[in-house]
Amino acid sequence: MKQGFRIGLVALACAASAAAPAQKIGDVSTAFQWVGPNHKIVVEAYDDPLVQGVTCYVSRARTGGIKGGLGLAEDRAEASIACRQVGPVHFSEPLRREDEVFSERMSILFKRLRVVRMVDAPRNTLVYLTYSEKLIDGSPQNAITAVPIDRATPIPLKP
Repeated sequence: MKQGFRIGLVALACAASAAAPAQKIGDVSTAFQWVGPNHKIVVEAYDDPLVQGVTCYVSRARTGGIKGGLGLAEDRAEASIACRQVGPVHFSEPLRREDEVFSERMSILFKRLRVVRMVDAPRNTLVYLTYSEKLIDGSPQNAITAVPIDRATPIPLKP
């Protein structure tokens, strides 16, 4: 019983540390809705949880109206991403060559927005890919950005 409790606590702590909360930067209304919030494009910032000094900015559509106001609408599967070095780069631990760094639900059941970090070791560059995924049908919509890291700071990789 105690071992199961400990495993649960460790799993919860890992999930909490890996989740990077979004910070809303702003939004732009794109279509007026008589009832409920307007349709919008939202810009959010995500700090990479393992790479201090790198922030990713993601813009995506948010559906308004009654369904959007209640959180029942399915947002479009399109997003744009731009990641930038915003301060001195420090790695809290060695990185995997490919790792999901952010994930956020875009509809109640079927769709998630994902951001995956890839390491281009020969160029000492972090590459970030964003895409949305449906449980039933995959989405080809994606966007990519890269953050070159100074060669004086080699990217540590997990074996």
